[in-house]
Amino acid sequence: MNTLNDLSQTIAERAKADPDSSWTAKLLAKGPEKCAEKFGEEAIEAIIEAIKNNREGLISESADVLFHLLVMLQSRGVTLEEVLSELARRQGTSGIAEKAARKP
Repeated sequence: MNTLNDLSQTIAERAKADPDSSWTAKLLAKGPEKCAEKFGEEAIEAIIEAIKNNREGLISESADVLFHLLVMLQSRGVTLEEVLSELARRQGTSGIAEKAARKP
């Protein structure tokens, strides 16, 4: 889990960088919608690798998905800690019960 925390901190630092010197800063400068679009593209690429049963491709694309998820969260001011807290809150609750408890 330290790797995700470290990556999240790096993304927060790069958000303050010059977009000409950082891919992360450049993506964030394009706005939350572009960050979400890029996350979606990476998710689709991961799905394709899973369907193809390409283990190495799935690992690589999954890393891209996690990175771009963190960038998207940064673009909207949501921290990794907030997401992890939500996961912790759900821990021990069945998926069926958790979905049933959501408001329609």
